Amino acid sequence: MNLMENEIYIKDITSVCTLDLPWDKLADKTLLISGAAGMIGSCLIDVLMQKNADGLNCKIYAFGRNVEKAKARFSCCFDSENFTFIPCDINEPLTCDLGRVDYVLHLASNTHPTAYSGDPIGTITTNIIGTNNLLHYAVEHETKRFLFASSVEIYGENRGDVEKFDETYLGYIDCNTLRAGYPESKRCGEALCQAYKKQYGLDVVIPRLSRVYGPSMLMSDTKASSQFILKAAAGENIVLKSAGEQYYSYTYVTDAVSGLLTVLLKGESGEAYNVADENSDIRLKDFARLCAETAGTKVVFEIPDANEAAGYSKATVARMESGKLKSLGWRANIELCDGVQRTVKLHK
Repeated sequence: MNLMENEIYIKDITSVCTLDLPWDKLADKTLLISGAAGMIGSCLIDVLMQKNADGLNCKIYAFGRNVEKAKARFSCCFDSENFTFIPCDINEPLTCDLGRVDYVLHLASNTHPTAYSGDPIGTITTNIIGTNNLLHYAVEHETKRFLFASSVEIYGENRGDVEKFDETYLGYIDCNTLRAGYPESKRCGEALCQAYKKQYGLDVVIPRLSRVYGPSMLMSDTKASSQFILKAAAGENIVLKSAGEQYYSYTYVTDAVSGLLTVLLKGESGEAYNVADENSDIRLKDFARLCAETAGTKVVFEIPDANEAAGYSKATVARMESGKLKSLGWRANIELCDGVQRTVKLHK
């Protein structure tokens, strides 16, 4: 599926391109983006390449592991002089000399349950070793700003003392579990960013993303919300593998990308910012019902197997407060109901 030939997706991308952001900071600059073929990275690249078509002229170095998948995903721009895909594993030392890199955006990470349980070592190393490798590369290549995409999961479990997490909150994580590998390594990645800021004077910013969904989601994504959408697109019943009482914040992918760009271009060095659409807070069972209503099917319960259950988050209430990002001028544009409907329609 070529997203850049889809009317719904093009409209979404164009809406980000027309936002009142200091785009001139990216004009004639170079950007290194890890996790380029992921849901958020690929959408971000689509936005930047559309801006390039309008004269921005920024050079994108897209890091990823699979050349063939990249060629398929970025078929519209793969041969552009402003786009270069570099196959590499960021857990290994980075040897490619790209000259000066103005911005490094680290978006690579395992971000769904099957990956957490099936590749727990890779989950941790990407967030720690991969982050360290990219931070070191940024220092060596005179980077203006380093962006580390973090997660709502760094907040851990809600202790019951707040309704929503602000950027100062820190809840409980049982570190002696398999599932702790993702949130603990994200916490360590943030600490590494602060260490490089102190020791090398590197300018760093940290967007903390809520649960993200949207047209660029991968078919292999095993997050519950992603599976609900894919089932709805296939006209199948929505499978709920818990009571569905989990209460989370969600953000449509283009709103998440506009949040990243806002943090990159307007955020204060060293600061973390929640990227979450507070109007899209919803319980998991209600998200499932919304998807079922969109597809004209129903919600059914199924007991998860041990491998699936091992990758599930233990957090039951993880809602995010986004006032800090809003103070920079960011607003979400796609409401949850509309976002689910257009994502299901596109994946059909």
